[in-house]
Amino acid sequence: MTNFKTSLINELEKLYKKKKAMVAVALSLIFIVFGQIFISVLRNNFGVQGVSSSEFPLLILSIIINTLLPLFIALITIDSFSGEFSQNTMKITLTRPVSRFKLYLSKILSIFIFAFSILILCMILSIISGIIFNLNSFNFLDVSKIILSYIVTILPVMILCLIIVILTNILKSGIAVFFLSILIFIAFKALEIFFPSYSGILFTSMFGWYNLWIMDGIPLFKIFRDFMMILSYDIILFTAGYYIFDKRDF
Repeated sequence: MTNFKTSLINELEKLYKKKKAMVAVALSLIFIVFGQIFISVLRNNFGVQGVSSSEFPLLILSIIINTLLPLFIALITIDSFSGEFSQNTMKITLTRPVSRFKLYLSKILSIFIFAFSILILCMILSIISGIIFNLNSFNFLDVSKIILSYIVTILPVMILCLIIVILTNILKSGIAVFFLSILIFIAFKALEIFFPSYSGILFTSMFGWYNLWIMDGIPLFKIFRDFMMILSYDIILFTAGYYIFDKRDF
């Protein structure tokens, strides 16, 4: 357990020191501030109602999970795996008294923590932005729904992370992994449009899973069904990724 904890701290320090992590924070802040300003301008100058301050964080969530967050996850995941493969630093890491499984798990958890941190940061910034622009539209129930929405979103988002992990362990080029990840994401989004009857089994459709949790009548069975599907995706992809990682010759 001590070796795993040390490995996880080491991976988190690597992510913290990378400029991409700081860029992700900066872009999230800029995106939220300009989004709120844009909505306020439309409301004040053009008479467009737009969204209320309590709805603004959910609007931000729906946008970032389909744009910025997948991009950030792809870049960080590629750095954690392909970056170390190309720089031959993975060999040095493996000389430490930690098993391949613990190393693999620590890398996955560090990416998970990074993605969750970005989500929480966006949630806090969007709530603060909403309070500044229109405090009266907020109540405890709205805030509870917002917090719940951001928390449960991390589970389907990790499916994309695990897919990218598999690609990084198959392909040598980080650039190839990046563009292939984008193509896969776009392809699944297109399949949702052209084959709506099968969209329920596509992992990209699960990015809107949080909507089930904030409905007036919560569909418990559908939530449980989707949770089991998300969990199945995560277990299968995690296992496949570790198998390839374990068999890889460094």
